[in-house]
Amino acid sequence: MVNLKANSTSQTASEQSIIVDYFVAPKCDGFIKILYQDDDILLINKPSGLLSLSGKNPLNWDSVHYRLVHGQKELTAAFAEAKLPHRLDLGTSGIMIVGLNAIASKHLNKQFQARTIQKRYVAMLEGYLAVDEGVITAPIAKDKLLFPRVKICQSTGKTAVSEYKVFARFEQPCRTLVQFTPVTGRTHQLRIHSQFIGLPILGCDLYKNAQSEHMAGRLQLHASDLYFEHPSSGERIHINCPHSF
Repeated sequence: MVNLKANSTSQTASEQSIIVDYFVAPKCDGFIKILYQDDDILLINKPSGLLSLSGKNPLNWDSVHYRLVHGQKELTAAFAEAKLPHRLDLGTSGIMIVGLNAIASKHLNKQFQARTIQKRYVAMLEGYLAVDEGVITAPIAKDKLLFPRVKICQSTGKTAVSEYKVFARFEQPCRTLVQFTPVTGRTHQLRIHSQFIGLPILGCDLYKNAQSEHMAGRLQLHASDLYFEHPSSGERIHINCPHSF
């Protein structure tokens, strides 16, 4: 196993373009799919391109939460008390757990805060990752000049650790399919850690190299597995949702 540690405290000059905070999400034609449902929780598959929560900009009204509360016409019912104990980035697809009542939502929130819920992701990286498994250790800090980006920074960053395992390697173009297990849960952690080791996730618009963003039509990052305790029964549950890229 290889440990990859940060040794850089700043970004390159070519990355210093300012990102203005007036982003409007493109229309998402994908739909939320319900993977599991009972009286307390939903397990859903979020499509890439859909916000988890509606934004402050009124144009960003469409979101996972909005669709759950109001229902998806002819597809899913409305869940008026739906709460999201965690979020996925706009471009990330995959499993999200939803609380359907106040007690269940509180229980799930406590599990996330205690870090007893384990998440795994699948990602397609640009380039060839030679080592079959390892750990990326690189502290992450907010980048006030490049919102919403974060940066690797030894002096001000918070500890961030990502475990990885190679699933497959491809050629023409050279790519690596990996499973990520984030030990910590920093904003954009897997995306910036991938860029840090020189193998950005395909389709990522924020953490990229000269060609990686244009090698896919979407961010190729998918929340594939979730391990948690059911808020009512206490049963330890594992759910898997395969990726589609």
